[in-house]
Amino acid sequence: QVQLVESGGGLVQPGGSLRLSCVVSGSIFSVYRMGWFRQAPGKQRELVARITDDGWTTYAGSVKGRFTISRDSAKYTVYLQMNSLKPEDTAVYYCHAYSALTRTDYWGQGTQVTVSS
Repeated sequence: QVQLVESGGGLVQPGGSLRLSCVVSGSIFSVYRMGWFRQAPGKQRELVARITDDGWTTYAGSVKGRFTISRDSAKYTVYLQMNSLKPEDTAVYYCHAYSALTRTDYWGQGTQVTVSS
């Protein structure tokens, strides 16, 4: 059984910081990339950031320069450091992993991030 477990969400004021963590457990093979998506009420889920097994990173334009994604491939762990948070960053953040071997997507349960004064 494969499980992605996120942590680190919470309530912060505008301009504050949070670090999200995601740990993959279970029988997962050949993880090609891991990343973070987010979904606000009434909106579509969108890519926030992702990183491949060879270190390539991708960021949404709205978070570039404020968020940083990093990984520990040996431990199947991904992090998202979020700085200078804005109210529009408020959403449920989902960890994602993709296995190139099985061509399978895996999702975490989501963690709430709320940016409000």
